[in-house]
Amino acid sequence: MKAGLVRWLLVACIVQPVAARAEWQPIEEVRTYAVTGSSGAALYDSIGENGPDLGGSRAVAHTTFKLTWTRKYERRGNACVIAVARPKLIITYTLPKPAGKLPAATAASWATFIAGIETHERVHGDYIEQMVRDIEAMSLGFSADNDPDCRKIRIELRKRLGELSARQRQQGRDFDKAEMSEGGNIRRLVLQLVNGP
Repeated sequence: MKAGLVRWLLVACIVQPVAARAEWQPIEEVRTYAVTGSSGAALYDSIGENGPDLGGSRAVAHTTFKLTWTRKYERRGNACVIAVARPKLIITYTLPKPAGKLPAATAASWATFIAGIETHERVHGDYIEQMVRDIEAMSLGFSADNDPDCRKIRIELRKRLGELSARQRQQGRDFDKAEMSEGGNIRRLVLQLVNGP
């Protein structure tokens, strides 16, 4: 085998997996809501009044997503196969932002607080992205025998998607519980903000 061909094959083997992984990336959006106050305690009070409403309680920050799919179902013999499964994922982070200029000491305290909050929310974003990648891996090539009209496959797909979605939601709840418990990172960030300047 010629050296040039060997080099080309090695490059093709290295580049192809990278290209497959880079086929889609999530779109990330950051939205803010205004909070007011000149001290950490006042800012936190404003978060309690203006933060995202999660069914009757206010959160400091929140991560949501919108997921749509381009899927192509193909009949192969008497089976139905998912030949294309391409997601479009938009992850939206909602974070607090001071409405005005803060005193220097409060600004420094706020910078530490918001950096930690954003880091926390981006972990939720990572969980969401991983769920979508798991769905993609599971559904591409997924098939159902004796399904020439591609009906059974959709029912089975919904069931499996429900399982992956439930796993992601539980992962997020477990992470929040650890972060907000005694000694947890979010609890520490809140206490530092409230007890700071």
